[in-house]
Amino acid sequence: MAEQKAFYFNQNYCVGCHACETACKVTNEIDVGVKWRKVDTIEKEIGGRLVEMNLSHACMHCAKPACAEVCPVKAYTKREEDGIVYQDHDKCIGCGQCVAACPYQVPVLNTKVKKAEKCDMCLELLEQGEDPACVQGCPLQVLKINDLSKLDAEGAVKECIGFAVFATDPSIRFAPIRKR
Repeated sequence: MAEQKAFYFNQNYCVGCHACETACKVTNEIDVGVKWRKVDTIEKEIGGRLVEMNLSHACMHCAKPACAEVCPVKAYTKREEDGIVYQDHDKCIGCGQCVAACPYQVPVLNTKVKKAEKCDMCLELLEQGEDPACVQGCPLQVLKINDLSKLDAEGAVKECIGFAVFATDPSIRFAPIRKR
């Protein structure tokens, strides 16, 4: 496979404005009640203090995607050229097996169209040399995209507050949490 594309998120500076979430919905014309990118607020005690941190997350484009493994009609493929886990909406039969299998609860069953949906890293924008809508929409630039090997070489980490690595080997990296 060529270089794996990955999201990079700096949890230290995210203010939870949901601009990334909104940009995703608008650009992809996502139905009401369906989210391909979510921003969650997590409370955690750090150094004896209660801290609120935000976590922006979408499809992790895993090295071993559970959604692809369980799909009975093979609607998911992991692209060789960039590692993006792509879903062919025309193949999807709406069985929901991918929704149940994903440890990150990424595929969402759209009850309006009766099919599963998920982030494709704004593949059309990437092919035009642009960043995904969520990355473009972040006013603080805490969400980025890069090659996974570059992020690893720059010291990005695999876990952050509210996020754990599962056996699917997610292709997302985070800025190390700074001391508070």
